[in-house]
Amino acid sequence: MRPFTYVAAGTPKEALKAAANSSASHYLGGGTNLLDLMKEDVERPEQIVEVADLDLAQVKKNKGGGYTIGATLSNSATANHPDVRNNYPLLSMTILAAATVQIRNMATNGGNLLQRTRCPYFYETSMPCNKREPGSGCGALNGSNAGHAIFGWSESCVATNPSDMSIALAALDASVRVQAPDGSSRLIPFNDFHRLPGDQPEKDTTLRPHELVLAIELPAPIYKDHYYYLKIRERSSYAFALISVAAGLEIKNDRITKVGLALGGVAHKPWKLTSAEEFLVGKAPTEENFTQAATLALKDAKTLEHNKYKVPMSEKAIARALAQAYARKA
Repeated sequence: MRPFTYVAAGTPKEALKAAANSSASHYLGGGTNLLDLMKEDVERPEQIVEVADLDLAQVKKNKGGGYTIGATLSNSATANHPDVRNNYPLLSMTILAAATVQIRNMATNGGNLLQRTRCPYFYETSMPCNKREPGSGCGALNGSNAGHAIFGWSESCVATNPSDMSIALAALDASVRVQAPDGSSRLIPFNDFHRLPGDQPEKDTTLRPHELVLAIELPAPIYKDHYYYLKIRERSSYAFALISVAAGLEIKNDRITKVGLALGGVAHKPWKLTSAEEFLVGKAPTEENFTQAATLALKDAKTLEHNKYKVPMSEKAIARALAQAYARKA
């Protein structure tokens, strides 16, 4: 591991000030991703700013009826919080499908949103990877790419986003509250928080230099009765998704009035299925309509040599998740 300086921040202001002092600063929450990357010599921070003890570990109800979830609250505490379980069961279910209990106990919400891809070419420093070393090439593009993207990829990068939690947040139309070193803050719609690779795959998010994630903002409670998170993986424990689907339905008089639908394991960011959502609104919650929505969701998929299976798998997963959401009642 390479040498670095360490700063323990007591407030967001202290953290932002410290981070601004070095262009190679990294914020450290639970450390479940960053420390692994440092050990593998993938990340090489010159300065670590500890933010785990910041006063950002609450779940608060907002005046508008939604909730704010602090960035330093652990994944476990978030999933098991009564307000989250009761008002956003899709989010709770999704978080509990991720990793192991030990990792969820350490991992923070802010860190979860910022975790980096698990592409093996990214982790192997002897291989080319534009995300790790811009300009070196994408080893997965014409290499072993069975687990890689079918949406939004570029010639520069075909990696996927590994976060389970982010898939539910995309389906819920959440937002992310961030603060800049000058003290200003902004609210980023979740679909705009992560970015596609384009010709700058080293940039995972739309965060500006040294911005600090403060909280996740959730809309008024939704999909409390009909929800489901389906995760397809190579083994049942501690594995990242090949394909995952977060599905939420609001139903009135046997008609779908609102849909939240997002796909994981298929792109550089959580993949919001807007066309499928729009198709389902106003329709009956039937197997035929769910299947049609799934087909529509995959119509623009662009596969690589080894991941063609992801198209039929995604279609079946979407239809199944919607059917499970409809059948399920909290």
